[in-house]
Amino acid sequence: MITFPPVVVEAMQAELPAVAEQTVATIVVEVPSYADAFSGEMGRAISNAVQLALGGFLDLATARGGVDPSLPIGPALEGAYALGRGEARSGRSMDSLLAAYRVGARVSWRHMSDTAVAAGLDAGSLARFAELVFAYIDQLSASSVAGHTDELETTGRARRHHLERLGALLLAGRPLHDLTAAAERADWSPPRTLTAVLLPEGRVRGALALLDTRTLQVTDDPPGIEPSAELTVLLVPDAGERARPGLLRALEGRAAIVGPARPWAAVARSHARVLRALRLGLTARGTAPLDTEQRLPELVLRADEEALGDLRAAALAPLDGLSEGVREKLTATLRSWLLHHGRREQVAAELFVHPQTVRYRMGQLRELFGDRLEDPQSVLALTIALGPRPV
Repeated sequence: MITFPPVVVEAMQAELPAVAEQTVATIVVEVPSYADAFSGEMGRAISNAVQLALGGFLDLATARGGVDPSLPIGPALEGAYALGRGEARSGRSMDSLLAAYRVGARVSWRHMSDTAVAAGLDAGSLARFAELVFAYIDQLSASSVAGHTDELETTGRARRHHLERLGALLLAGRPLHDLTAAAERADWSPPRTLTAVLLPEGRVRGALALLDTRTLQVTDDPPGIEPSAELTVLLVPDAGERARPGLLRALEGRAAIVGPARPWAAVARSHARVLRALRLGLTARGTAPLDTEQRLPELVLRADEEALGDLRAAALAPLDGLSEGVREKLTATLRSWLLHHGRREQVAAELFVHPQTVRYRMGQLRELFGDRLEDPQSVLALTIALGPRPV
């Protein structure tokens, strides 16, 4: 504990504005990142914080019972905390501010100690004064670090909330003006396209590490998905055309379903495609993700399962009276004949039979179907009815 004589305190108080000004000027020179910072609000905040800190020392120096470096200096610590938050909002790390504190401690100590000695402060008290100065610099630095950390955490939480909200609005198919406003709040630059990806929650972290950092994650009950399914939707920017193979490679082994790339504000359509594939139970071969772009025929044909069933029943009605074995052979022959546009040799090769067998079976089919095999509408119905089977 030390006590400063009133004459010493008065001398240092008189020098306080000049010391603060010199401290700021030296920081500008020695900490380049602050060269332009003092012209605006940040400069005023730093100048005020310098005076608060120095004034805090002098207020404590006149306190009854002497000076205790462990005592807090409330206003100065609050100012330091605000500086730390300001640094975080400016996108800067704490390196520059901590360097400024070190410069400030050195400059203020040099000037204040000269003033104190000239006013008659003894050597022992001067040494304790040095301890006081640097003890408070440590407190100010710690307070600024706390402010910086709190701002980053608060900003991070707020931005994550806005990003999640944006993802939900996108899947809800909200109007463009709503989406644009939400993107601005989230500080998210809209890409040209977005691609919806559905995958298990446990596979998300590894996937995100390989995807565009602008990828949105929709975790809170994505539309059309039961909460018990434990699935997550990712909205991946600009992953269409030439970038799609890279997306599919990144999702290898993650049980993902990948929708088509759509304009970013219309990604709800990509999500709808993914949901359709999920509900139809489509699966991929091996560990590859399910690429809905490669399964379009099934998605189209099975868009209305009941209607497709009715179409098949009506189109293939001429085969109803046949035995199961004959019906199966003639159905396979008719499907191949339609797909190969009546080229007998290609049909025979696909079915592993002799061309004459194909000719015989087609004779049977013509007897059963009559003119329908020459009618474009009937041929279309048969083609759909005998189209791709689920993989």
